[in-house]
Amino acid sequence: MGMLNRIVELLVDKKIFVRQRTNHETKVIALLVYHAGLSYRKTSAIIGNIEPFSYEALRKWCKKNVAVFHPQRKQRRVIAVDETKAKWEGRQMYSWNAIAIEDHIVLVVYVSMSKTSFDVLYFMKLVFNTCENKPYILFDGFYCNKSNIYITMNK
Repeated sequence: MGMLNRIVELLVDKKIFVRQRTNHETKVIALLVYHAGLSYRKTSAIIGNIEPFSYEALRKWCKKNVAVFHPQRKQRRVIAVDETKAKWEGRQMYSWNAIAIEDHIVLVVYVSMSKTSFDVLYFMKLVFNTCENKPYILFDGFYCNKSNIYITMNK
């Protein structure tokens, strides 16, 4: 099950999306893109090509999802991390996502134009800033903890 499906399940279980005029997957993609740094208008213009919706609808979705996308700093056991490559206007873009497994909260969404070690380090720093401890990190079937990541990246 992909990360997008997990986020959709989480939001449906919390009954955040009451009506389904717009597909739930489209709503989640729009929320992720908005939280990655685009404005309401730009997000609705880009993702609206998949399925039309207004920037006002996106604003309301974001308002309902504040608790999901702004996590508290706390002890976490396991975090799932995923990176997705997409092509937009002929350019490669990378979307980095992190979810806390225990409570299914989106911890960090980050978009970059490259996939370098600097991007990975910056993204993981954002992830670890949401944790008070050293959680296990799941990467596509591989897992490690915070100290292993720093040892690996410092070599």
